[in-house]
Amino acid sequence: MDNAPSLLRRGLALCALLAASALLPASAAEPTDKACIGSYRLRDGRDVDIAVSDESHYRWRMKDGTSGKLSWAAPGDWSSTRGWTERADGHQIALRDCAAGRIAFDRVEGQRLAFDVTETRFQSGGATLSGRLVLPPGKSRVPIVVLVHGSERDSARDYYALQRQFPSEGIGAFVYDKRGTGASGGRYTQNFLTLANDAIAALREARRLAGARAGKMGYQAGSQGGWVAPLAAQIEPADFVIVSFGLAVSPLDEDRAAIELDMTRRGYGPDVVAKAMQVADATAAVLESDFREGYEQVARIKQRYGAEPWFKFVRGNVSYFILEKPEAELRSVGPTLFPGASLDYDALPVLRNLRTPQLWLLGAQDIDAPSAETVRRLTALAKAGAPIRLTVFPHAEHGMYEFELAADGSRLSTRQPADYFPQMRDFIKSR
Repeated sequence: MDNAPSLLRRGLALCALLAASALLPASAAEPTDKACIGSYRLRDGRDVDIAVSDESHYRWRMKDGTSGKLSWAAPGDWSSTRGWTERADGHQIALRDCAAGRIAFDRVEGQRLAFDVTETRFQSGGATLSGRLVLPPGKSRVPIVVLVHGSERDSARDYYALQRQFPSEGIGAFVYDKRGTGASGGRYTQNFLTLANDAIAALREARRLAGARAGKMGYQAGSQGGWVAPLAAQIEPADFVIVSFGLAVSPLDEDRAAIELDMTRRGYGPDVVAKAMQVADATAAVLESDFREGYEQVARIKQRYGAEPWFKFVRGNVSYFILEKPEAELRSVGPTLFPGASLDYDALPVLRNLRTPQLWLLGAQDIDAPSAETVRRLTALAKAGAPIRLTVFPHAEHGMYEFELAADGSRLSTRQPADYFPQMRDFIKSR
């Protein structure tokens, strides 16, 4: 997994990658080596994190938001493409001496940073979860952040670069595979209460393992985790919560807002938006029935509006899937997509009563989880005295990625905002 900002675009990019690799001889690439995974300090003072992207690619990241995918160029040498664009950016990375903890980034030598790493298994709600505590070396007390998942089904322990980037700044990190993913047991779920209790169990385990080194402790959560982490902090106190590209509206309202944005950003007015909301009502009925009912209403909507020019732009967060797939497939696959999800979950009661300091980081260009109503609600809560600090990055979309437009109008992610990681780091380290 390469942490691309959209599941749909991630799938399309993977298809393109597989098609391209099928045309190459087997000798045209060498497999990635887990010995290269790590954060490295270059001689010029910059830190670069190297992670495995897939079986034949790495991904590098810097704390200023720049990133690239690495493809094999020659034995030990890897060439970079900018962000997720597949366009060369001129960077060259030498990974010949990973076993010795050395790399070279554009001929600037770097040494792997050493951390105190503890692997663990812990219990939560009948499931055995797999986690990892990563601390900066030493014996001093440090703040510790528990990394809470979005809705992905990939292993956080395998793919979250923050588990190394935070410790390189003197902050401990606890990363764990959510239930039903990676090395964790239990059944995958999107039930927010279950996931909040898992996050609480993770924080307790991190505190136990850290012992006397545990300073203040809290959560960093992306996307779906924006519903989970505040709930966890409300159930059992934490010292801070960071939400990245999360929402203060329900999942159903998220889909409606995304559909409205689909229309308005293409220049359609209130009359078309009203029709599009009928589409949202129809797909919501299918979702709320766990894909058992509502198909007749969807069919009527498609018959009524399917030929109108705006209809092909209806995407939403999940409605496009219901509109595109046949009923038989939806009945079969649908219930596995959002098991246990609290589709009408109201985040406001938790946020209104939560006294934990919170940092919310949102993208103004987010079309998967539109941020406008969340910004309005958080601003009102902050004015009423809630301990909420909010930053909206004007050029960022879901996943906190900046992007450029391809010739067909699709978005190609290029990087993260320069101030994204520093804001999280400074918030955690502040008093």
